[in-house]
Parts: sequence; structure tokens; C-alpha cells
Amino acid sequence: MTYEIEINRQSHDVEPRPGQCLRTYLRERGWFGVKKGCDAGDCGACTVHVDGEPVHSCLYPAVRAAGRSVTTVEGLASPEGELHPVQRKFLDAQGFQCGFCTAGFLMTTAALEAERGTAHDDGKLDDLPRAFKGNLCRCTGYRAIEDAVRGTRHTERPCAGRAVGSSLGAPAGPQVVTGTARYTFDIDVPGLLHMKLLRSPHPHARITAVDVSEALRVPGVEAVFTHEDAPDVLYSSARHERPAEDPDDTRVLDDVVRHVGQRVAAVVAVSEQAAEEGCRRIEVTYERLPHVTDPEAAMAPGAPVLHSGKGPESRIARVGNNVAGEVHGEIGDVEAGFAEADVVYEETFRTQRVQHASLETHGCVAYFEDKEDGSGERLTVRSSTQTPFLTRRALCALFGLPEDEVRVVAGRVGGGFGGKQEMLTEDIVTLAALRLRRPVKLEYTRAEQFYGATTRHPFTITLKAGARADGTLTAVRMRVVSNTGAYGNHGPAVMFHSVGESFAVYRAPHKKVDAYSVYTNCVPAGAFRGYGLGQVTFAVESAMDELARRLGLDPLVFRERNIIGAGEPMLSPIGEEEDLHIASYGLDQCLSVVRRAIAEDAGDDRVPEGWRVGQGTALAMIATGPPGGHYADATVSLLADGTYDIAVGTAEFGNGTTTVHKQITAGALNTTADRLAVRQSDTDVVRHDTGAFGSAGTVVAGKAVLLAAGSLAERLTTFAARYTGVPRHLCVLGAEEFDCAGRVVPLKELHEAALAAGAAGETTADGHWGGTPRSVAFNAQWFKVAVDPDTGEMRILRSVHAADAGKVMNPMQCRGQVEGGVAQALGATLFETVRVDEGGAVTTAAFRRYRLPQYADVPRTEVHFMETRDAIGPLGAKSMSESPFNPVAPAFANALRDATGHRFTELPLTRDRVWLALNEGAVDGSC
Repeated sequence: MTYEIEINRQSHDVEPRPGQCLRTYLRERGWFGVKKGCDAGDCGACTVHVDGEPVHSCLYPAVRAAGRSVTTVEGLASPEGELHPVQRKFLDAQGFQCGFCTAGFLMTTAALEAERGTAHDDGKLDDLPRAFKGNLCRCTGYRAIEDAVRGTRHTERPCAGRAVGSSLGAPAGPQVVTGTARYTFDIDVPGLLHMKLLRSPHPHARITAVDVSEALRVPGVEAVFTHEDAPDVLYSSARHERPAEDPDDTRVLDDVVRHVGQRVAAVVAVSEQAAEEGCRRIEVTYERLPHVTDPEAAMAPGAPVLHSGKGPESRIARVGNNVAGEVHGEIGDVEAGFAEADVVYEETFRTQRVQHASLETHGCVAYFEDKEDGSGERLTVRSSTQTPFLTRRALCALFGLPEDEVRVVAGRVGGGFGGKQEMLTEDIVTLAALRLRRPVKLEYTRAEQFYGATTRHPFTITLKAGARADGTLTAVRMRVVSNTGAYGNHGPAVMFHSVGESFAVYRAPHKKVDAYSVYTNCVPAGAFRGYGLGQVTFAVESAMDELARRLGLDPLVFRERNIIGAGEPMLSPIGEEEDLHIASYGLDQCLSVVRRAIAEDAGDDRVPEGWRVGQGTALAMIATGPPGGHYADATVSLLADGTYDIAVGTAEFGNGTTTVHKQITAGALNTTADRLAVRQSDTDVVRHDTGAFGSAGTVVAGKAVLLAAGSLAERLTTFAARYTGVPRHLCVLGAEEFDCAGRVVPLKELHEAALAAGAAGETTADGHWGGTPRSVAFNAQWFKVAVDPDTGEMRILRSVHAADAGKVMNPMQCRGQVEGGVAQALGATLFETVRVDEGGAVTTAAFRRYRLPQYADVPRTEVHFMETRDAIGPLGAKSMSESPFNPVAPAFANALRDATGHRFTELPLTRDRVWLALNEGAVDGSC
């Protein structure tokens, strides 16, 4: 056949492969703005125009595009480079965070804009829930996208030295809206091989034989790797500064499989199709072993032991009882505390598995580059990771390599939420690359994200709390069981963190906890936004609400009587963390915001007759960084052209740290952000960075940047004084020059002078921060909801969130973090759940079976920032990436309790669960 297609005004005549979709055809031609988020038509990240019509290119056969004109996001701008009006709107509103979904929203919006006033205009732009029913965003909460479509501008251009506190736009914004931002796989590597994984169909089995002979006969298959090829080394896929925080219970490829979906073999071939066929040809003989999916049953005597034979060097708390980790502690005497109480409330709460659902799936590319000194090659791993430096450390330990032989780099990362604080692909890809000495790529499918990556830990919390008639707490006791799945990555740490701040935010003389992280034959859990606090906060805040109601008190008043105050010790049964301080206090202001929202709220004519209305509140406290050390190095340098370079290790995945680092530096150097370049998330850039997790991007890496920029300003001022002979205090650093008592010295001239004087060291400075001491951030959420008792349908009438973020470095960006956290938490509250059947298999391994929040599901949340300034964080700032998630579920559950009179104790609060509770008096516990 003769094939011809026009792509972005360029002609192409290469025929597509049989069955090839338009998405892969376009990417193979270098149009990387077309993204893969699902390959099922569910997310819209691959949207392009075919003869002006928006289509999901992952479903559109490339052969159908013959003779047609295709436009990708790269082709929206004019040939002269002028942005399309929709691109300009998204840039001005910053209608994105990680940006992976942005091309899809842009292309959908542009097509609908083109229909305005034509016969095809069906009013979708006036009905955005309908317009965007085929597009998903995991980061923004959709408000920023709506503002972009409506033409609302949020970005500002602050003058020199005034960047901090302004809504500076993301530095990568122009690249995001034009499709030129480079994510993990947006590169062309010559000679690239593709990897596919054969995964276990059994929840627990021993591999007794593997026959790969037929797989090796598949044309294009280069190699097959099994457990016999893997290092006999145990490690954890979790990434922490201190590896001892996690059990070493994992191998690259193991001869025992412990969950359905565990990797059994890896096939490397010249194409994905050949690698997939190779996987189908592998014959594996399994010896089935007993399995257990319930954590209580897993701890019981006689249960199958998942990690039998692993010794104390693996740091598993109790191998024989499947306990990966546990913590026990008591303050005072809880039984005496309950005896003092006038009201005692006891209940068991359950939270479910949730998938991170970042639109860019896990994956990496490993290839070899020549060393700069010409002494040979070194391995480069380009990965979708939150932890480049820790991943390099782990790869070097696993394969016995010196660190200067391995470089790990992250491009722009398409969402993380904790899920990429793991090493899930880099190990197996490195194994193949080292053996074959050729570049190798592994990119997870959306289904693999569900059964081959990690989830949020399911929790069961039995809580008992007592209070006197005046509303003061007397005792709180919790028994917490966390299901860590087949492997203990993050298991003990999440369990430990879950019972820290959740306990400490309330005063009570008697507190006790018994907590367990338990192995089961289920998909492994891992780090997730909130790191365990969201699960336990659901129980604690529900219990506080219920105690108040049983005492006849306003739940807000009850909280105000029992929360810790400024300067008070934060006491938890697991022990006081000596480096954790209340370095600023805004919790009282948060509750005042809620009180004002309640007071000003009037009746709502949007409520249909017969529906019940209620309101509810919850609060949360979180440390502004993880314990045990979180390190960051940064370097800020004056360049020869008079601009500056910032080198920092932390990754950018929509968390906004790049913007904040530029703002901090611009303030310290009294310049403008456009005179700053950032190099980041590359192990070649700085000495070390623990990673972009635990909300550390601002309070740890930002602190290192502040120290480096401040030091450079001092050095430059000293040298300027020496160069001009003017007293130092008369030398004033400006945006582009020094003013030394009237003598203007351009920064370019100063750089030249420093080099000429042999003082090049005066043009660069380093900063380091060790992540300690730490402060705490506070959040409060309030909902007003309506419920239809006849159907279980729920509507959010109003959503208000109060955030104590200290000095807000970038209001627009920080508000986006809060809105995105609330939206993600609403998904976990109302419908998201990773279902696992009795055989341990995930049954929701696609977006259409796993219900993500869509545009129509998410209300506009009113975000309020408290007036505080932290004594520890850089320039008074605190973290605000994880914490907005934590109070959402209990606030909604408390509003539901207020509306219906029923206390819901299990998430998600699905419509059918609500209907059953209201109409049968009991909730079906199946999930």
C-alpha cells in the first residue's frame, strides 16, 4: 500500500506496522508530546487531532490516518513559534502540575474552541464536566485546568529580589504547554532493546524449573533472565537514606514467588512485541504453596510463612509470624484513664488499598556513555524516580559497582505521590544492560502498575478513647494492623509514622499503641502520600467527632479543648522525637477558619427535597520532613554571562520545588527568576540528595539552596569590594550588576575579573542541610454534604481547607498542592479501591475498573493559608505536599455522620455502602 500522512505540517510516508496505534507511530517519529497513560482510551493523555477532530491516539489505528492531517501538541503553535491561545491560557493560569496530562487537556480544549460558533458547537466548553469526561488529571484537582480554560491568569512576574511570596510560574511551563518537556521515555536511544516481564499467576509458589528455549527461538529475542541469572543478594525496593529502615527481603528475581504479579523472568528483545511473545513461550514449573491474604490470619499460629529461612540480617521483626515490623508503647495507664472517663467510645476502622495512579508509569532506560576522561564507558540509568541518588547507591551495592561507574538521572517525572520512592525497574534493567552491554528499556503498562508496583497500605485500626463530661480526653488506645503485602518495603516505617503525629496532636494523659506491619500474599504496599497518617487519622478524627457527639458537645469545641498548643511537647506512645518541634503554630487559626465557614454558611437551594444535609471537620498534624536524616546538597554559581546556575539533586514531578528553588535564590541574590537556570535530579550535578519525598523539596533541599545562595551573595560582595576598592558595606548586589558607591560593575565583568585574579572559587558556593531539626505543619478540612437516602448519592455542597504552611513561598503553587491533595483524598474516600480476590489477584487493573476522580467529581475547594512563619524552615516556610490529604476522609465521614446519624467506619464510602447502611442498618463489609 502507499501510505502518506501529514504530522504537524510535515509529510511522512513510512507505513505503520500491522496493528500499530497512532500513539506509538507518532512517538516513533519523535513527537514525544503524545503521552502514554493507559493505552486503553481512559485517560486522554494521548489526545491528538485528526483533521481537526480530537481522538485518543492509543485507540486510533495508525493505518486509518492515511491521507489525513494529524496535529499533536507540538503543532498547536504557529510555524513562527507563537503559542496557540489555549497554550497561552494554560501557561498563564498554570493549569498543570506534573504536566503529563496537559497535552491531552490542551488538545481537547483547542478542538472545542475551534468549534465555537460553528454548526458543530454543542456547548461542551460551557459544560466542562462533559467536555473533559475523557481526560484525567491526578495532580491538580482540576480547578487550575478550569481557570486555564476560562482565561484566568494566576502567574506573576515579580521584580528583582521579590520572588518569594509571589505566584511565579513554573520554569518548565513553556515546555509543558508545547509538548517539549522531556519525561523519562522522551528520548531517542540508538540500538534500544525492550524488556518485558513474565509474572507469577500464583500467590505463593516455588519455581522448580524454567524452560526458556522456545522463548530464545522467537525472532528478535536477545536474552532471557531468570532467578539463576540474578544476584543472590537480598535488598529492599524502598528507598530511604538509612537502608536499615526496611527489611531486606527481596531479590531481583526469586525462586519463590509471594504474590500474583511478581516477576518471574525478563525477556529482552529488539521490539516490545518480540519480548511479549518471548514471555508467552517461557514454560515455568511451579510447586504451589499455601497462601494467606488476611493479615490477622497471617499472624496466627500455623499460617503459611512467607519469608521462611531469612535470618536477623534481613531485619524482619518476627519471620515465623509474618510480622515485618511492630511497635508497642504506653504513656501512663490507659485502663486507669478509661476508668476516669464519663464516656468511652470503641470502634474498628478499616482503610483500603489505593493506587498512586501517576499518569507516567514506572520505568527506566539504561545505556552506556563514554567517560569524560576517555577511560571507557559508564552506565547511565534514566528513570521515573523520586530518588536518583539512593537508587544509584542501591544499584552499586547490588551489582558491586563503584558509584563513579553509575549515573542515575530523572527527566521530568509524570507524578509520584510516594510510589516512585521505590526501585521497581532499575534493578532488572541494569542486570540486563550489564550482561548485554546494550541499552535496555522497561516501561510498565497501566495493568502492571496495579499488580507489579505498590499501593497504599490497607489498615485496620481498633481505637478506644475516653473523655470526661467537660470534654477533656482521659485515654486513647489503638491497635493498628497494616497489610504490607508480600514484601516489607516501607512497611515498618509507614506503620511507625502512622501512630506518631496522629497520636501526638491531642493531649491525653494516658495513651497506648500496639501496631503491626504484616506480610500477606498480596501485591506489596509502599510509600503513599501521607505515609500512614491518612489511614490512622481517619480513625482518630472519626473517634473525636463521635466522642463529642456522645458528650453533647460541638465537635469543634471538643477539638479545641484537647489539641496541643504552641510550645507543648508532642507525646506519642512510640516515644518523643527529640528533633521535632512546634517551630510555628497555626492549628488554632485553622480551626478558626472552619468556625467562620460554619458561621457564614447559609441554606443551600441546590439540595433536592428529601435529601439530608450535614457538615463535618477533621484536622491533622505532620512533621515537615522524615526522621533519621534527609540530606541535600546544592551549589549556586555565577556564570560567565552574568546569570546564575542552581545545581540541586531533588526531582521535579509537579511538586513545584524547581520554582521554589529559583524563588529562594532570586531573593538571596536580589535578582529575577529569568536569570537563573536549574540543573537537577542527576547524580552528576551535586554530591548527594536523599530524594523528593517526605515533603522535603522545600524544607530540606530548599534550605540547602538558601544556604548556597546566601553564601554566594556574601562571596560576590566581598570580591566586588576588593575589585573596586570600595568598602564592602557600600557594595550593593542588583539584578545584573553591583553598585559600589556609584560605580556600576556588571556581573559579567565581575566574573571575568574573578577568573583573571585566580579567584574562580568566589563565583560559586555550596549549601548543605541535614533535615534536622524539623517542625510540624497543620491542616483542617471542612465539608458540607447532601445525601439522598433513597439512592445513597452524595454531593459536596462546600469544601474548605485551612493550611498552616508557614511562609507561603508561592501562593498559586501551594494552593495547587492543597487542591490536588484534597482531590486525591476524595478519590480514596469515595470510590478508589484496589480489589484483591481470595487468590491474591488484583481485579481492578485498569482505570475503567479502578475509579479515579474525574473533573465532574471534584468540587472547588476554598483554600486558606494561615499567618505563621516557621523558625526552622527556609525563610519561614513549611511543607505542604502530603499533609492536605490526611484530614479529608474523616471530615467527609463526619459530615456524613452529621447528615445521616450513621457512623461509617470503612473506606471507601461508596454510594452502595451508604445506601445499605441507611436502608438496611448494616454495611456490607465485602470489598
